[in-house]
Amino acid sequence: MTLRTGLVAAGRSRWLLRFPPRPQARIRLLCLPGAGAAASVFRSWFELLPPEVEVCAVQLPGRGARLREVPYTAMEPLADALAEAVRAEPPLPTVIFGHSLGSVVGFELADRLARDPAHTPLSLVAAAHQAPGLGSAGLPYHLLPASELAEVMVRLGGTPREVLAKPELLRLTLPSIRADFELDYSYRHRVRPPLAVPISVFGGTEDRTVSVPELAAWSAHTSSAFSLRMLPGDHFFPTGPSGAEMLAQVRADLLQHV
Repeated sequence: MTLRTGLVAAGRSRWLLRFPPRPQARIRLLCLPGAGAAASVFRSWFELLPPEVEVCAVQLPGRGARLREVPYTAMEPLADALAEAVRAEPPLPTVIFGHSLGSVVGFELADRLARDPAHTPLSLVAAAHQAPGLGSAGLPYHLLPASELAEVMVRLGGTPREVLAKPELLRLTLPSIRADFELDYSYRHRVRPPLAVPISVFGGTEDRTVSVPELAAWSAHTSSAFSLRMLPGDHFFPTGPSGAEMLAQVRADLLQHV
């Protein structure tokens, strides 16, 4: 396994992938995937966004080209390392988007970047996760045996059942999934002033992992504007048919800043 020592200093580019690079972009959409997912889930989003917007997806250790790196299981060191990687980028007006666990990582990232005027995000968009102030989701899936953890992923809807018949694929993907569930389970919200940036929240009407009140509780984390929109679909609605509708609304918000 690759050790984390020097990871940020030596490999900043591995944290952020462009889909595609847009050197002339005037705004950055920084995307954080959900538990076990890789940056590639955002690969096609640029097709639904104007050329002024660069889709920049976070590739966490333990997946994609970083498969051999040790995934994080604690929020504070992850958010610190990611914030350092983002600060190393040329300043560009940025909207942070997070799906599921990525929403909480995005919140912690936004909090850290807000301390740096050159990198303070324009807004935070969170999808399919309860508000950080509610703490851990309390689901110790990371303690399950491999076969049961794989079944959980199938039940949640993010993993095709056919994957269960591919032991080699499971062997490669389950460590990052397990680490992400531990990351979520061990999360403890640190009380602090609300963000001074707008927060937009999206939820799926058929998502059984989070309730409308739990989504609405994000409003306590901003002293600026807040919105909550419910769209058809389950926990993975951003990558389903409702994804285009959500991106249309995100696009409208982005264009206000261009």
